[in-house]
Amino acid sequence: MKTPFLKITWINPFYDLLFRYWEGDRSQRWQANLLIFVFIVALTAIELTRRNLLPESFNLPTNHFYAVKLVFEILLMIEVLGLVFNLAGSVANSMGKQFEIYSLILLRQSFKEFVNFAEPIEWAYVGNSVKFILSDTLGALLMFALVGVFYRMQKHRRITENAEELVNFVTTKKLIALLLLITFICVGLNDAWLWATRRDAYNFFDVFYTILVFSDILLVLISLRYNSTYSIVFRNSGFAVATILLRLAITAPPFINVGLGVAAVVLSIGLTFVYNSFLLNLPQSEAMYPIGEEAD
Repeated sequence: MKTPFLKITWINPFYDLLFRYWEGDRSQRWQANLLIFVFIVALTAIELTRRNLLPESFNLPTNHFYAVKLVFEILLMIEVLGLVFNLAGSVANSMGKQFEIYSLILLRQSFKEFVNFAEPIEWAYVGNSVKFILSDTLGALLMFALVGVFYRMQKHRRITENAEELVNFVTTKKLIALLLLITFICVGLNDAWLWATRRDAYNFFDVFYTILVFSDILLVLISLRYNSTYSIVFRNSGFAVATILLRLAITAPPFINVGLGVAAVVLSIGLTFVYNSFLLNLPQSEAMYPIGEEAD
C-alpha cells in the first residue's frame, strides 16, 4: 500500500461544508437575487446619469446595455466559482464546466458589442458589428450542443481500486480546489480595486484561465502517482491541452476565438471516445462507474 501523499484529511469536512452550501437551494436563490438586484440598480443608475441626475464624478456609462454586460460579468464569476468546486470531482466534469463558462464568455462578447451602439439602435451604426455578434452567438450555440454530447459520452473509472488511495487523491484535489478558490478571491478583489481606483485593470478571465492551465497540469502529475495507465494519462493530458486552447481563445480575435473554443470541445469529445474504447477492453470489475462518482 502506498503512503498517503498528504496528511490533509481535515480538509474534507471543511470543503464538503462549502460545497453543500454553494450547491444548495439557499445559495442558488441569493445568487439569482444578486443578479436581479445588480441589474435593476445598474439600469436605474444609467438612466439617472442620462438625465443628469447623478454627479459627473461618478463617471457612469449612459448606455443601458452596460447593465447587461455587468450582470453577465457577475454571472460568469459565479460560474467560475462552480468550476472551482467541481475541480474536486471528475476531471471530465470539470473540463465540461470550463466549456460551459467559455460558451457564456462568447455570449458576453456579443453584449460587449451592444455597449458601443447609440440608443435607440439604428442599423446604420450597427451593421459592421453584426458579423461579430453572429459569430460569437452561433459559436456559443455550437459549443452548447457539443458540451451536451461531451457529457453524455462520459463513462468514469476510478483511478485506483485502493480505497485509502482514492480518498487521498480526492482530498488532494479538494486542497487544490480550495487554493484555487483563495486565488479566485484575491484576483477578483485586486481587479475590483484597480477598477475602483480607475487604473488599468487586467482581464480577470485571462488570468484565471492561465492559472487553470497550471492546475490541470498539476492534477495530471498527481494522478500519475495513483495510476499511470496510458489511456488515463493521455486523456487527462489531452484535457490540459483543451484548457490551453480555451485560454488562447479568450484573447484571440473574432472568428478565431470561436474556432479555438469549438476545437477544444471537439478534441475532448475525441479523447472521450477513444478513452471509452479502452474501457470496453477492461474486466467488468474495473470498467465503468456512473456519472457523478469521484472516479477519475
